[in-house]
Amino acid sequence: MEIVARLEATRDRTRTYFGLNGDPLDRSYAPGKWPVRHIADAETVLFYRIRSIISGPRQVLWAFDQDAWARGLDYSNIPLDLSHRIYESVRAGVIYHARLHYDRSGHLQFVHSEMGIRTLKEEFDKVAWHNEHHLAQIESALRSEGPV
Repeated sequence: MEIVARLEATRDRTRTYFGLNGDPLDRSYAPGKWPVRHIADAETVLFYRIRSIISGPRQVLWAFDQDAWARGLDYSNIPLDLSHRIYESVRAGVIYHARLHYDRSGHLQFVHSEMGIRTLKEEFDKVAWHNEHHLAQIESALRSEGPV
């Protein structure tokens, strides 16, 4: 199943960055952007949506303010090991549910507060895309001496 392969591949690539020494994941990929290490929280929000859609389709699910989370949760002081464990646990759950529901229940709909009607399949795809997007940002930030 292609979605499971994408989720496992991005998980495996992301693991390598959690193993870095120091705090390179606190580096922002652009001025005024939150640190890229927010991926564990974003993954948690997306997993909540997936579980909500499976358990009760057609509900309204609210967007989350990533900037507010980054400021309020003070990402630079969250232990990297804690973020890693959250990411690993949540990704295992996403993969489990993708195996069960991507094809069988992918048609289930929900209403995103900003994007309108979406499907479960689209939300699984978003998890993989979001991780790929942040891997590119992490790699860009680590290549540069950009904002810290």
